[in-house]
Amino acid sequence: MNKYRLQGLYVVTPDWDDTEKLLVVTEQALQGGAAIVQYRHKTADAIQRQSQAEQLLALCRRYQRPFIVNDYVELCLALDADGIHVGGTDASVAEVRAQVGADKIVGASCYGSLELAHQAQREGASYIAFGGFYPSRVKKYEVSTQPAIVTQAKREIALPNVVIGGMTVENSAPLVIAGADMVAAISSVYLAEDPVAAARGFADLFS
Repeated sequence: MNKYRLQGLYVVTPDWDDTEKLLVVTEQALQGGAAIVQYRHKTADAIQRQSQAEQLLALCRRYQRPFIVNDYVELCLALDADGIHVGGTDASVAEVRAQVGADKIVGASCYGSLELAHQAQREGASYIAFGGFYPSRVKKYEVSTQPAIVTQAKREIALPNVVIGGMTVENSAPLVIAGADMVAAISSVYLAEDPVAAARGFADLFS
């Protein structure tokens, strides 16, 4: 299995076309203690996606942090990225695991469903993601996930879990206390006045 410990701040990139800005702020997040980077850009074309992902991967290699690609299995394999994250409308965890092999990280969005989390574990996921818990400035989704799911998942499922959706240092702290292994953040880091300090605030929740 993969060599990385899945714990801490999990930054997810915003839909930025400005690659230089994307790299600068991602590096600031890594300097602040981000543990994982996921590349997610829903509106990029294939050329831009490839270019941004290559440069982000090189950055993560320098900081020895895992680099995860959202959705695009072919891109993950072409770059030899550390893993892939799949949502509810993407290919199944089982299909993706068969494509990427045993050594890659495979993450699965489980929204507010323990049933989906159990299924993801059976199909070979490396971690499960719950949310949204709070309204987001970036993503539009149903805000209906109950904090109790984190505690229940820790009891029932032997995988690290991520909480996502409108995360701030303040509102994610109770979820970390409840057992969240990772906190995913987009705007709280990428739109912060000081991304290094913002990332450090999240990282400190796990120290």
